[in-house]
Amino acid sequence: MKPFFLFVSFLATLSVFAQIPPVKVGAERTDCYLPLIEGKKVVVLSNQTGIVGNEHLVDALVRNGINIVGIFSPEHGFRGNADAGEHVNNSIDEKTGIPIWSLYGNAGGKPSPEQMKQFDVLVFDLQDVGLRFYTYYISMARMMDACAETGKKMIVLDRPNPNGFYVDGPILDMKHKSGVGWLPIPIVHGMTPGELALMINGEGWLPEKRKCDLTVIPCENYTHQTLYELPIAPSPNLPNMQSIYLYPSVCLFEGTVVSLGRGTPFPFQVYGHPRYKGSTFCFTPQSMPGAKNPPLLNQRCCGVDLRNIPFSTIRDRGFDLSYLIDAYQNLQMGERFFTPFFEKLVGVDYIRRDIIAGKSAREIKAKWQNDVIRFKQQRKPYLLYAE
Repeated sequence: MKPFFLFVSFLATLSVFAQIPPVKVGAERTDCYLPLIEGKKVVVLSNQTGIVGNEHLVDALVRNGINIVGIFSPEHGFRGNADAGEHVNNSIDEKTGIPIWSLYGNAGGKPSPEQMKQFDVLVFDLQDVGLRFYTYYISMARMMDACAETGKKMIVLDRPNPNGFYVDGPILDMKHKSGVGWLPIPIVHGMTPGELALMINGEGWLPEKRKCDLTVIPCENYTHQTLYELPIAPSPNLPNMQSIYLYPSVCLFEGTVVSLGRGTPFPFQVYGHPRYKGSTFCFTPQSMPGAKNPPLLNQRCCGVDLRNIPFSTIRDRGFDLSYLIDAYQNLQMGERFFTPFFEKLVGVDYIRRDIIAGKSAREIKAKWQNDVIRFKQQRKPYLLYAE
């Protein structure tokens, strides 16, 4: 009888999973937001991730007769193929003829007064990955401020956070505020764009404590424990879920002399350096779309391959300094291991000092646990989904 009961149990498990409805992103809930923009002059802030079913949000809105007067594009551009930090020029969307206005690399990331005069409502739809140094939320915050200054309405079409199942890392010391860290939040904040927008308004984080006229269209069938796999890569160097789960930890290599695989087929899934000792795994960064001039270009780097670490292991470790500490100890370069950009990414002074002093990842992690507890309490009023 035992095999039969195992089979029945298997069928029961399948039925439970079959009953879990798929996540419905904010952009798919057209009945909630089309009435808010009909008859209005609309601009959309989006990129290649702004998909509604099988078409882009812009195309869906045009098909529904919405008057779109412009498209704002964030870092990496409207089509998502520009390098990190690359200046993106204004252009025209070939499919619709709508002008595209780049927010990245101009005027502090805010639109011009002339652009702000051309619309009534701004619709925001970007797939974020839930990290303080990932710049899409900064584009959202700056647009909230621009709308608050000029009395424009902003609608955030919410999307799940693929790293939304935990909170980890130190809260940004605002003396390190920059284009890769704009709010006093942990490195892994665990919030969706919609939740973060509500928190920005509620905590008075816009300049001069301005408030944005904000509406958030929530996702359906999503909780913070939903393991949501992104259907489209959010940027050129986050090509898969392995890179997205590793990103909180390995992005810190951007503030060091170490390569994290930009210019290879597996960015954010490896790390290495020409002087790394004791490894047979090697790679050579090369110029390619999305990484035209990567660190250590054309230099043979040896190091560590993280591609085969199970998702569950990466998720259990959370924001993990052990990769960084391994490379630091291996290279034996002292202060020269770090660049000035490191503090902008990590957001506090003590992590560099503690690594140099020889402290373990666990010892350093203990220092920000109170940050995590405090932030989780602070964010509670703004959560739209069960924890």
